[in-house]
Amino acid sequence: MFDFANSSYTTVIITVVFSVIFPKIIVGDAPDYRQGNLLWSVALSVSYGLVVLTAPLLGTLMDVRASKKRFLFASCVLTVLSTGALYWATPGRVGLAMTMLVASNYGFAVGESFAAAFLPDLGPKEALGRISGYAWALGYVGGLVSTALVVFTVGPQEASNLERLRWVGPMTALFFFLAALPTFAFLKERGTPQALPPGERLAQVGVARLRRTARELGDFKDLLWFFAGLFFATAGLSIVISFAFIYGDQVVRWQPRTQLLMFVLTNLSAAGGAALFGLLQDRWGNLKTYRLTLLIWGIAVLGIHQTKTLAATLGSALGWAWAAEDVYLLVGTLAGLCLGATQSAGRTVVAVFAPAARAGELFGLWGVCGKLASIVGLLSLGLLQNALGLERAILVCGGFFLAAWALSLKVSETRGVAAARAHQAES
Repeated sequence: MFDFANSSYTTVIITVVFSVIFPKIIVGDAPDYRQGNLLWSVALSVSYGLVVLTAPLLGTLMDVRASKKRFLFASCVLTVLSTGALYWATPGRVGLAMTMLVASNYGFAVGESFAAAFLPDLGPKEALGRISGYAWALGYVGGLVSTALVVFTVGPQEASNLERLRWVGPMTALFFFLAALPTFAFLKERGTPQALPPGERLAQVGVARLRRTARELGDFKDLLWFFAGLFFATAGLSIVISFAFIYGDQVVRWQPRTQLLMFVLTNLSAAGGAALFGLLQDRWGNLKTYRLTLLIWGIAVLGIHQTKTLAATLGSALGWAWAAEDVYLLVGTLAGLCLGATQSAGRTVVAVFAPAARAGELFGLWGVCGKLASIVGLLSLGLLQNALGLERAILVCGGFFLAAWALSLKVSETRGVAAARAHQAES
């Protein structure tokens, strides 16, 4: 249910609606919106930088105090309040919009790590792929429902519709809060708080545990190699999630009808892909499934870049006119199959490689890896599109996914699971 709830934020604010409103209306640097796109990348990157600085320690403190649920609730409240405050982000108030975006995205991002830390306790390791996949699929349903409510209520993303567009933030915040309530009502905290050594404070114990983990990371070689590959995969995903609808608006020049269709089709394909690939994980293996999604991503990115050429080629071959936005829909649906599957499979690999007693700590590192990657991905695209234009800059995604696939070949799932069991026994 938390995946169902928090998808409202990432879908409405980061991907579909506010990502278009920010450069187009709040910054408003037409015709190419290069400054608006760059500031969008900077705001998200700053929020991810804050995650990098805080997530490992917060994860450690959760493990020590067995308080994942409290940390998750705090992240939810931060996201809800700062998202609701986007109501006051009107044209020209770029600083306010960026501040609220940084705060809300920070709350969302650390909340992802806190929620993922529950995964090792939700079932046997051989079932975690299916559990994670179903949860991610349900998340896309939440994103679909919340965005439909917002889009049909506020109307077109045009400056002339400003007064209704101001409600995008409050509506998303309310949906997030209400949908997350079942998580806090029914989810059980499984763990025993650890007694603090005499004379030591919680922060001291947390720092000491982080130092111990740093010394022992050599025992988790497969997890480290996986984090290295996941870094590049997440860099590519951060670009797709943050710029897919910006690309459609600025490069493909799609009509509002096509934007709506893209939203519906990608969310449906992402939900189906997360569930189907989740089943495949349990049968074929988490790591193999993850690699397959990366290869599909490489094809999808090439298709995105060649959208206009493919439209002309298909029109010539099939004998009827294809618009670039029609091809973009097809490619987007293909990409959607792996949008949740890559993230879900990655989350599951970390879960099976992490000793349960240190899940919060290692998922804190997972959060750091993901957010550092997001900073690199977003700033890379932001700077490249500022110099080359968005259409050519998007190819950097393909390089990121290819690097992720190559690094994943150095990971052994069997060896990684064995290392986790050995450390769990010691704990």
